[in-house]
Amino acid sequence: MNSLSKAILKHRKAVITIFLILTLVCVVLQFKVKVNYNMVDYLPEDAPSTVSLAIMEKEFTQAMPNTRVLLYDVSIQEALAYKEKLSQIDGVSDLLWLDDVIDIKQPLETADLSTVENYYKNNNAVITLTMRDGDEVEILNKIYELIGKENAISGQAVTLAVAQNLSTAESAKAFILLVPTIILILLLTTSSFFEPFLFLCAVGVAVLINMGTNLFFEEISYITQSISPILQMAVSLDYAIFLLHSFEKYRKETPDVEKAMQMAMKRSLSTVLASALTTLFGFLALVFMGFQIGSDLGINLAKGITLSLISVMVFLPALTLGCYKIIDKTKHRSLMPSFTNFGKTMVKTHIVAFILVLLILVPAFLAQKDNSFIYGMGDLDRTTRAGQDELKIDEAFGQSMPLVILVPKGEYAKEVALCEDLKKIPYVTSVISYATMVGVEIPGDYLDAETISQFYSQNYCRIILYATVPTEGSSTFSVVENMRNTASKYYGENILTCGQGVNLYDIKNVVTADNMIVNFIAIGAIAIVLLFTFKSISLPIILVLTIETSIWLNLSVSYFSNTAICYIGFLVIGTVQLGATVDYAILFSDHYMANRKENLPKSAVQKTAKETVGSILTSGSILAIAGFILQAISTNDVVKQLGGLLGRGTLLSMVMVFFFLPAALIILDKVIAKTTRNSNFRQKENQTYEKIS
Repeated sequence: MNSLSKAILKHRKAVITIFLILTLVCVVLQFKVKVNYNMVDYLPEDAPSTVSLAIMEKEFTQAMPNTRVLLYDVSIQEALAYKEKLSQIDGVSDLLWLDDVIDIKQPLETADLSTVENYYKNNNAVITLTMRDGDEVEILNKIYELIGKENAISGQAVTLAVAQNLSTAESAKAFILLVPTIILILLLTTSSFFEPFLFLCAVGVAVLINMGTNLFFEEISYITQSISPILQMAVSLDYAIFLLHSFEKYRKETPDVEKAMQMAMKRSLSTVLASALTTLFGFLALVFMGFQIGSDLGINLAKGITLSLISVMVFLPALTLGCYKIIDKTKHRSLMPSFTNFGKTMVKTHIVAFILVLLILVPAFLAQKDNSFIYGMGDLDRTTRAGQDELKIDEAFGQSMPLVILVPKGEYAKEVALCEDLKKIPYVTSVISYATMVGVEIPGDYLDAETISQFYSQNYCRIILYATVPTEGSSTFSVVENMRNTASKYYGENILTCGQGVNLYDIKNVVTADNMIVNFIAIGAIAIVLLFTFKSISLPIILVLTIETSIWLNLSVSYFSNTAICYIGFLVIGTVQLGATVDYAILFSDHYMANRKENLPKSAVQKTAKETVGSILTSGSILAIAGFILQAISTNDVVKQLGGLLGRGTLLSMVMVFFFLPAALIILDKVIAKTTRNSNFRQKENQTYEKIS
């Protein structure tokens, strides 16, 4: 480290120049990064819905319906005119309305009333269509222009378009709020008006490089784009704080600023590295999710933490030495209290805190396991046009979920019987197939190829169902299960199912299996890092238990408040909160172990509190505020909930570190001494501990 630090500081101008050039290049590259807004694309390739969709796209030219357009107060002819204009919009296909299911030349009174009211009711018409993947924003704007503000449009494609429109704008807005907040917090906790800008510069450079280097990936998810930069900045500011606080300390010991920085780099490396590695492994655990959005987010965050570590240990020292005179000129009195009394409070309450956590630990663990979940993108913001349009269409025609079944072609009797049984499934309002639309008694030779291609491919028969169920939920999953079971009675395993409800049903099954795997890997990896960091058997257990309990408490709040959690948020928060906030426990324990060599347990806790509470409060408040800003700014339920969980979880982690961890260190002092290599704790008279050699 001495040789490396000397080289960095000797060539500091070159170091600064290289980092600034890389940053400018990456600022340009980030605009070329492709963002994926469809979570279904992150299902495993062997998921039933993924396999089914690939086969349907190969066998049929018609895509899955993904949009409904509501037209108020129109006649049959006016609705047909709108349908014709919609069909002329580039990217709109497979339109379906009343004229496709009955002969509208005949009086409507002679047709089946339930069939008619699925498409035309109270002089209102609802047309189903498909928007081309990838062009949802452009197509939606053209449809808005056609139908005007008085009519409405909703569906999966609209949800994706809204996400595309808002994602980048909301991320920018979150940064605009976060950066001044960080500066204000750092001004209160540092001793120079200029230091906060150094912190932000070092971490900001790493964030921008991380965003630009995403170009090396084929694409990133919108969730990664929305939360990764903010999480990276909030989590890795610790590293810059550790380094500059150490630099300030050593400047008091030597007038040579280069030597002071070398000593600071050497002293802070172990703490920064331990913090970075635990965070890194926490994020990398997401890679092992079967649902690949975890891998997308985990790799991006791990890359970001690595870049932040490099920036803090290479760029920041070089930059600081170039600006230390400005730091000196902008000195101010620290506004942080000494926290001496807070340390005394930790000691006085340690028994109560320890017992209280033991009492709530099991209920919190059980409660967080029994949360109710949502597996998609959640509800649209009802204050937006998209959210209001969805309500209008649901009120006028009810909810409608399109689903598709593919069965082997050629067995017409089975096809007719299957369609009759599918109509009997609760919530299913219509079944559209060759048998129901044309009739198997009419030979295909009498029909045009386009009509036949809607229902038959070379190998499959396609059946479309519409059900009055929401995007997801128990009723939706019940329809999917009944649909699959009914078709299996006739065709065994030779069936394929598609549709948003099917996708979310598969997401539910995939991500539920991910939970135990991801948590086990994250806890195991972090425990190993802590084992080597502290050379202790007991401390990794205590530290991980401290943060895991705060995670269980965080998630149990949703259970007791009867709030459904986005399952992605449930999975991600476990690893993100563990990886991001275990740093606080590491910092406190590292100082405690050093102080314990010269002090008895209670005195060591008080001294540690004085040394670390300010830094933990600084880091924790920044991370918590970052989470709450995401919650306040985002209109996407996944990002909003993840932000709220992160903010609340960070606060709970700080509470656990401030009260449970000191209590555990005091009460388990003998155990820690016996299970820690070269603990060298100060002994009471006539008391010795057996230490691991």
